[in-house]
Formats: sequence, C-alpha cells, structure tokens
Amino acid sequence: MTGSSVPAGEPPGPPPPGAPTRQSEFEDFVRARSGALCASAYLLTGDRGLAEDLVQDALARTWRSWKRLHRTANAEAYTRRTMYHLHVSIWRRSKVAEVATEAVPERADEEPDTALRLAVHAALLSLPATQRAAIVLRYFEDQTEASAAAILDCPVTTLRARVQRGLRRLRNGFPELVIGGDPGTHLARWESEFANVRGEANA
Repeated sequence: MTGSSVPAGEPPGPPPPGAPTRQSEFEDFVRARSGALCASAYLLTGDRGLAEDLVQDALARTWRSWKRLHRTANAEAYTRRTMYHLHVSIWRRSKVAEVATEAVPERADEEPDTALRLAVHAALLSLPATQRAAIVLRYFEDQTEASAAAILDCPVTTLRARVQRGLRRLRNGFPELVIGGDPGTHLARWESEFANVRGEANA
C-alpha cells in the first residue's frame, strides 16, 4: 500500500455532493461574462444577431477546451481571443460591406445622445476588421498594447500601426468625432460612449 486513499490504478470517485462540476463552472462563466462579451462583439459586427452568433461560436470552442482553461484560469482571455480571430476570419472570407442596422437600446429615464452612439458605430463599421478589432480592444476594453497584441496574435508594432491607421481613417471620414483631437471636446464624448456601453454590459 502507498498510503493513498485511492487504490493504485482505480479512478477517483465522484465529487462530493454540492461540489461544482466542470459543466456548472462553465455555465457560471457564461452567465457572468456573456454580457461583456456581447458588448464587444456588437461593436465588432454592428448587428446584435451576428454579435450573439460570434459569442456563441467562441463559447463553444471555449467549452471544448474548458478542462485546460479552467486549470489555468485563462477562460476569458481564450474566449476573447477566439472571438476576435473568428471575426477577422469571417471578414476576410466575405469582404462584404457592413452596415449598422440597429442601435444599442437606450435607458428610458435618460436623454441619450443617440446621434453620437450611431456615429460611433458607423465609424467603427467603416474600418477593416483588423483595425476595428485593434481599436475596440484598446479603447473599449481598455487593454494594454501588449495584451491587445497577444489577443490578436500580432506584434505590438503591428497592433500600434493598426490603431494609428484606424484612427486616421476615422478622423478623415468622421471629423465630427474629432478622434485624436482636443481631449476636452468631442474625444471625451467619444470615449464616454464606450464607457456607457461597458456600463450597460456589466449592469
């Protein structure tokens, strides 16, 4: 005998009553993070149905790797990376024009700046998927350059170039947003719109 409570060669018994199972832990993760994931996906796709499909596809791949991801506590990072890669891959295959068809719902007790929200979504959808993903990661998710580059699986220099090219296109195509301009005027409103969406997703 080795002193172990489990005989050699025999599998361990079932978990004790009340102990979380792998499936229940995954379900908890989905409930806790789906809102934030869908918010990012909506900024990427501009369509609520496409956003939900993108998140579902990413979560399905996360579930297939859940045992490994749970051990390393890396589930959300993996899901986000998968979601961004799926989005870029779909865009590269289709190369079709993307049009925003739906605005994010507003709270009834407020007077939202609907024009700003629609302008931000239209501006994002005017960009190639790689530039859009880089800007959403840096400005909406507030990721560092290193973290954003890791999610997109590219060098930091490439990530930085995508952000710069994207902001340049937005400045030229949507001057009313003044992206990268005076931080005391429209840029603050543009960033506050991302903050509003973050707050709604995490509410």
